[in-house]
Formats: sequence, C-alpha cells, structure tokens
Amino acid sequence: MAEIQANNLLSKIASGDGHGEESAYFDGWKAYDKDPFHSSKNPLGVIQMGLAENQLCVDLVQDWVVKNPSASICTPGGVDGFKEMANFQDYHGLPEFRNAVARFMEKVRGDRVNSDPTRIVMSGGATGAHELMAFCLADPGEAFLVPTPYYPGFDRDLRWRTGIQLLPIETLSSNGFKITKAALEEAYNKAMEAGIRVKGVLITNPSNPLGTVLDKDTLVLLLTFINHYQIHLVCDEIYSATVFSDMPNRFTSIAELLEDGEVPCNRNLIHLVYSLSKDMGFPGFRVGIVYSYNDAVVNCARKMSSFGLVSSQTQHLIASMLSDDQFVDKYLSESKKRLATRYKFFTWGLSMVGISSLKSNGGLFLWMDLRRLLQEPTVEAELSLWRVIINEVKLNVSPGSSFHCSEAGWFRFAFANMDDKTVDVALRRIRSFMVKGEEAAAGDKPTVVAKKKKCWQMDLQLRLSARRLEEVMSPHSPLPLSPLVRTRT
Repeated sequence: MAEIQANNLLSKIASGDGHGEESAYFDGWKAYDKDPFHSSKNPLGVIQMGLAENQLCVDLVQDWVVKNPSASICTPGGVDGFKEMANFQDYHGLPEFRNAVARFMEKVRGDRVNSDPTRIVMSGGATGAHELMAFCLADPGEAFLVPTPYYPGFDRDLRWRTGIQLLPIETLSSNGFKITKAALEEAYNKAMEAGIRVKGVLITNPSNPLGTVLDKDTLVLLLTFINHYQIHLVCDEIYSATVFSDMPNRFTSIAELLEDGEVPCNRNLIHLVYSLSKDMGFPGFRVGIVYSYNDAVVNCARKMSSFGLVSSQTQHLIASMLSDDQFVDKYLSESKKRLATRYKFFTWGLSMVGISSLKSNGGLFLWMDLRRLLQEPTVEAELSLWRVIINEVKLNVSPGSSFHCSEAGWFRFAFANMDDKTVDVALRRIRSFMVKGEEAAAGDKPTVVAKKKKCWQMDLQLRLSARRLEEVMSPHSPLPLSPLVRTRT
C-alpha cells in the first residue's frame, strides 16, 4: 500500500517500467553481481559473458598513458593544464577533441571517408547519442523500424524517456539473419495499418548481437528504402573497429556509400551514432558521438548535448591519445589480431563439443546456436535453458529472446571481456555441461562420449601445456548432475 502511494507521487516515467530492466538480459547481470567469478577469491562464481566489453588491448592503452603523463591533468606532468580544463567549456566540445575523433573515425573506416569535425556532437556514451537522435527525429508515439535481433538497451535508450516506439523488421536464421526488402516492406506496412507513423530505420553495423557486418547490397537496399519513403536512417557503427576479418564481407560504413554517390539519396536523412566504448574499450569514459549530415539535426543535438557532455578532462586525454597516429595505427592493428585470435580459439573450443555459432567477423561476442538443447522451440524453453546456464553452469550469457529474436534457442556469448585463463574456465564449464548431458542421453553408448573426451583432451593439452585431464576438468565444474537433462525433463 505504501509503495502504491509513493508511486502516485511520482511521474509516469519514474513509476513505470519503461527502462526494461526486468528483461533476462539485465537479470543475468544481476546474477553476476551477486556472485562474481574470481580466479582465486571466488572460483565457482558466475563468469560475466553478458558484457560486450573490449579488454584485449588494455595493456597498449596503459603503456601509452604511462609514456604521456601530460595527457592527463591529474598528473604532475599535466597539472599545468588543470585550471583551463577545469573551467567551463563550450558544449560544442574542445576543437582538438572533435578534430581527433573525426580523424579516428576516418582511420577506422579505412580512410575511405572524410569526417567533418563540425558535424560531430558529443554525448554521454552511445546511450545518450541514441536518445539525442530519438528526440531530434521523432515525436512520442512515432516509430523506428529495427531489424531483429537487436540490442536490448535500445528499448531503454530510444523509448524510455522519448515515448517513441521500436517496431521489428523480422529476420531469420535461414539466410543468416539478413535484412530483406520483403521484411522491410512488411514492417512498414504493418505500422501504417496500425496508424503508426514511421520516422526511420535503426541499424547496427557491425550487428549487436550477430557480430556480422552488413554487405554493400543490404546497405544499398536500406538507402533506397528510406529515400523512397523519405524517412531517416540511423546507423549505429560503434563496433566499426572490432571487425577482425574482411570475410565474408569487409566493413562498409554508410558514409562510404554517401560519398561514392552510387545511390541517389537525400543526405539529410542519414545519421551516424558512434562511441569509443567498444572500439577502444572505454565504456567508462562515456564518449558518445552523433554525426549527422543534416544541419538542423546537428544544431539541435548540440543544444541537447548540454544534458550529457563528455568531461573536459576526458576530452583532453582522448584528444591527445587519438592524435598520436603511431599509437592509433598500432592499436587498431593489434586489436584486430587479438580479436581474431580470441574468436578462433573460442569457436574452436565450442566446436569440440558440437556447439556451432553464426559465422561472424566483427563485434565482441558470438551468436551461439543452442536450439538443439531445447525441449521445444519456445521462449519458455529457451529461458529454462538460460536459467540452468546462469544458476548451475555459472555463465552469464544472454538469451536471444531478450534481443527480440523471433527464433528460440539463440544466445549471445561475449568473449572479449576476460583474460585467457577465464576463457579456459568458461570453456571447461561448457564442456562439462555438454559432456554430462550427452552421457546421460547416450545411456549405454559410452564410446561416443569417450571419443569426444579424447579429442577434447588432446586439444586442451596443446593449449594448456599437457596438464592432466582431471586437473583441467574438476576444479571449477559446478555440475554434480547433468543440468542439460533437467532442461529436457
């Protein structure tokens, strides 16, 4: 009763559940927070595989900071700049910051595009940048079309405070979750039939959660579609520099197609969202960017950015770091190599126990196919399996339903936010989960399991310097009985 009365004193936003925090995506984070894995202090804790964070090149950044103390105003080497940075700065952003970010965006896009520093609007991370876009482009009740599966945070970032809607463009695993013209037209027509005005299409490239990049034909399709209906195209490109291979498709920014001029399009409809959270591994710095080809949007977004500016201290540090071409080139090259190595090792480890994933070449995660483990192809069965993985296998992974995936049984596993030893522990847990389930399912067919064990043992010996199999298997396995069997019964 007291809670109801308290809610009556609040706004609809404050008392509602528009944030979306009750989804399985955020519940997994809560499970990790209650029981976080630590190699020595809590070896049986939950390993965080629900966080798309890039920690593979932190050492390179740390080395640069040590060698460039003047870049920070909080060190003896940079304290002379403290007074200037601590004073009020214009919400346009430091010129050196905007210039450095523009140049970095060009490098990330293979120097195939030109970025105009005057079009850069800073924001408090990509979250703030997306909300800026929503406020600038749509009114409450209007909608953006979004290909599924898509990042769960979009429900918060674009909808919660703005009142706009996100409507799905359905994609299917049968064609690798590609966006089709038929799906675009169907989503648009459904909105029209429901009396909902569509203001634009929102895409992520590379995709979160798929880890795939949009091929040129798909980008041309999207440009043609939005130009036909004269609606906006917002391109989230925050994973641009996480593309570790050009196969099957190299990363192509929407900006590249605009500059080529191959597709006639109203440039005022095109807007980019970018940040340094994924590409540089700086989520804590809250550096988000809106880059729009529409002058009116740039002017409005810059005024709105007053509510979520990047601190002057952070701007100063980032400007110094990104202006160091030698460091940036080394970082981008090394990051690509390390992501490729981690991806290959993790997918190889999964293949040893018969787990496949969508072939991808970007992002910080895998889109893992666990459909064959479901008792039935439903969201309920998917969440049942997810609870076992969280509570008993002790891995925080994200179920596909939380990404609005139309097919049950897909899960996102993040792989770049942990060190090699933790990856080994995660793979051991997955192996134990799968092998125990196969043993229980096989019954009187131990030879099949034995063959899998032998194959896995040989490969682990190569990876872990010939440790005894018992030492590899036992310390961190939380599974006295097979949880896989429980999900099927």
